[in-house]
Amino acid sequence: MTNHLYSEIRSAMPHRAKTFLETPEGRILTYGDVETLSGQVANALAALGVAPGDRVAAQVEKTPEALMLYLGTVRAGAVFLPLNTAYTPAEMDYFITDAEPAVVVCGPDRRAALEASAARVGARVETLDADGEGSLRRAIDDADPQFPDVARDADDLAAILYTSGTTGRSKGAMLSHENLTSNARTLVKYWHFSADDVLLHALPIFHTHGLFVATNTLLLAAGSMLFLPRFDLDAVLELLPRATSMMGVPTFYTRLLGSAEFTRDLVAHMRLFISGSAPLSAETHKEFSARTGHAILERYGMTETNMNTSNPYEGERRAGTVGFPLPGVGVRIADPHTGRELPAGEVGIIEVKGPNVFQGYWRMPKKTEEEFRTDGYFVTGDMGLVDERGYVSIVGRSKDLIISGGFNIYPAEVEALIDEIPGVAESAVIGVPHPDFGEGVVAVVAPRPGARLDEGAVIGALQDRLARFKQPKRVVVVDSLPRNTMGKIQKNALRETYADVLSA
Repeated sequence: MTNHLYSEIRSAMPHRAKTFLETPEGRILTYGDVETLSGQVANALAALGVAPGDRVAAQVEKTPEALMLYLGTVRAGAVFLPLNTAYTPAEMDYFITDAEPAVVVCGPDRRAALEASAARVGARVETLDADGEGSLRRAIDDADPQFPDVARDADDLAAILYTSGTTGRSKGAMLSHENLTSNARTLVKYWHFSADDVLLHALPIFHTHGLFVATNTLLLAAGSMLFLPRFDLDAVLELLPRATSMMGVPTFYTRLLGSAEFTRDLVAHMRLFISGSAPLSAETHKEFSARTGHAILERYGMTETNMNTSNPYEGERRAGTVGFPLPGVGVRIADPHTGRELPAGEVGIIEVKGPNVFQGYWRMPKKTEEEFRTDGYFVTGDMGLVDERGYVSIVGRSKDLIISGGFNIYPAEVEALIDEIPGVAESAVIGVPHPDFGEGVVAVVAPRPGARLDEGAVIGALQDRLARFKQPKRVVVVDSLPRNTMGKIQKNALRETYADVLSA
């Protein structure tokens, strides 16, 4: 038996001298360095007492060393647990006590705050800072680069990723070696990645988008990456002429469009722009295409499943859709109450099945059972439809569905029309308590720079375009909408903030 994920990565590796990643400061890691450093990490973890199946938790800044920590954990047969750098010590206490890792790696400034939580589960705490230095780096430097990879089967766990936890407790999605390998293998082919690609990587690596979709796909294509610690507009504009592809969230693209330096000539050589992790507005899609000649490829994935659907590489990339099911992935739209599959054009719950779908929630067997149909389909919680051409569209999370006076209202439909109004940068439509209808529609709208928006004008622009029950009863204008670190609008926060706006 081989180490299922890393063996596939190794089999795709080009010659050792080829560049794997380069930082803005000019630091280069070759594919030979990947093999050497990940082997040292695996040996260092083993010396710290990490055994096959143990968890390794990491709340660290984005560095080449952090990426090698992921690969070294996989080679050691352990389970990688990346955690958002924005999590507070109180939040980290939950993750540590729930996952019971053998080792917790954090920034030196966080060590004291996490020691007590780690001690309760018998975990070692090691450090790794934004420069890739710390106690773990010293252990890596002292370790042997030769490491016999621990045998791991396709169904063995490679990672646990916790959901964002906007409702209830965060759940640990258990991802196997084959969950990750199969998805990266599919994306290499579907998105035409090759050894000639240079990926501009400005995403965080505590999330499936930057860690698995970007990194694993690039590794299996034997390409190279320009590795930025975070999205920085000036740095991205400077590096784009050296890249062939870029993966981002919608805010990356809106910020690029806000720069006069972002021109058609600057990206004439680019092969592919991909967007995900949050909905890309049709207006941004159209504006980007008009400015650059490139149609952004939007896709749909989840923490629990990696990628499920994608607009085509060749063919029409339809604004407002997330394309077709990926090869080997089953997608269906079902009645949320009965589970009955719905015909094309009807809105229901998106359910998916395939080798990319996770193994279940960590230590939550009942919750896992609730989220899977008896035939193996995973109930995503996303509401969507499939049109007559087979394109999948997402209309919102089931928890975001608004029921007003007995009528179902899908926020995405209202948001799409609001975003077309001149002067609107973005919008979020939510349901809040209403004394007569149960819930009423409220739109929270952010203007474009220099634009002024008026509540009455926004409502007036929708009067002839939406049924009356779908029209916002209030429009709140704000400077910007609250987002999490992956660019998703935090509608739960908006619902709390404006809970009383219709009762006054």
